This record gives sequence, structure tokens and C-alpha cells, in this order.
Amino acid sequence: MDEVEVVVAHSERATLRVGDVFLKVDADQARIDVEVEAMARAPVPTPKVLWRKPPVLAISALPGTTLGSLGGPSTGSSEAWAAAGAALRTLHDAPPPPWPGRAGRSIAALAAELDEECASLVTSGLLPADLVGRNRRVAEAALRPWTPAFTHGDLQIAHVFVDGDEVTGIIDWSEAGRGDALYDLATFLLGHEDHLDDVLAGYGADVDLDVIHAWWSVRSLLAVRWLVDHGFDPFAPGCEVDVLRSRM
Repeated sequence: MDEVEVVVAHSERATLRVGDVFLKVDADQARIDVEVEAMARAPVPTPKVLWRKPPVLAISALPGTTLGSLGGPSTGSSEAWAAAGAALRTLHDAPPPPWPGRAGRSIAALAAELDEECASLVTSGLLPADLVGRNRRVAEAALRPWTPAFTHGDLQIAHVFVDGDEVTGIIDWSEAGRGDALYDLATFLLGHEDHLDDVLAGYGADVDLDVIHAWWSVRSLLAVRWLVDHGFDPFAPGCEVDVLRSRM
């Protein structure tokens, strides 16, 4: 019998791997609904849905390996990173789903969420006021009108699989929907700025780097407290707090 590997687990959801099958357990069935529908619509390789029995979704494993993880070393050739950029462009050029995704929050809602989270980070003593204040100012560039695109919404590099220089699949679509394409690009490159040129070469479009930097600040500011509360370490080398410090 194959061993059970815990891929990720916290109070909201868990993902287990048994052989070539991933089992996603999520108490929020709306997230699973989005994931299944988004994978069916996405014009890029995704895992195959094997079966679904709430609260469990079973999907197939993907061939290849990821390009790395936040805080860890990046792998893959420049061509592999460029291929990932091309896959993102294919996704973003597709007709967007009818529902808003994580990358599709309104400017007003995102600004309010940022301001509340920044205040909490400072009053709790989790981060110094100057670090939070500087990144909140950088984040302002993300608060602008954008053209709705088909976005993944949580496009960490650990969610993109490659085999050689070919993208073999993208996983974890529960945050997908209409949104700002640059949010996806920024999430993918978070902590791996050294591959920015490779990804943009594959993406093949002019990109406002100030907005990319702004999304790095937004995502990191909004993630720190959640990560701490759920047993993760945003202070680890190369992770969210280091990303915030890089904007100083």
C-alpha cells in the first residue's frame, strides 16, 4: 500500500498524496466547486478530476516537478521559466469566468482590507511600523483599474509543474476567477525576482513593474498574520517578511 503524504494541512483544508492520487479535503464546498469549474475552463494543462465525494476531491498527480517554492531555491532552466510565462499569457488571454476570483477584489475592498491588516500588524507588534508603512505606500500602485482576465488567484511557483522546458500542469484553482493578470504574475515571481526577465520574455507583453512590486507588497502584507495563525513561518529566509524588507 502506498504511504500517505501530507502535502499541506491547516484548519481550513488539507491535501494528501497517496501514490499518484491527490486527495483534497475542504470544508468549504464552494472552493471545490470553483476549482473543478476553473480546471474545466482553463486553456492550460491541469490535473484530471478522478472523483468527487464531498468534502473530498480526488485528482491525478502531474508529471514533472515544480520550479521551486517560496523561501527555497528555484529550479529549472531559463527556458522553463519562459514556458511558464507563456502558459500564464495563454490563461490570461482566455475568456474570463463569470465569477470574481481572489485577484478580482475591487479597489475599494482591497484598500480597506490592506488598511485594516496594516493596522493589525503594527498594533500586534508583529511587524515594525516603518516596514508596514513603506510597503503600504508601495502597494498603492496595485490599486488601479485593470482589464478582467482569467486568473488563477494563487499562482505560487509550487503550483506550476514542468518537465524539462514544458509546462505539464497547474494545480490548486480554488481562488480562480476574473481578476488582475498582474496579480498572478507577481504571485508567481514572489521571492524569485531573479527570474523576472525569463517569465516576462515568455509572457510576451509589456508589464508595469511598479504594479508587480506593489502586488508583492500587497500579497505579503495580507499573508503574514494568516500564516502565523496557521502554523507557517513568514519570517523564514526568502519568505514574505524578507519580500517586504526588499522594498525598503
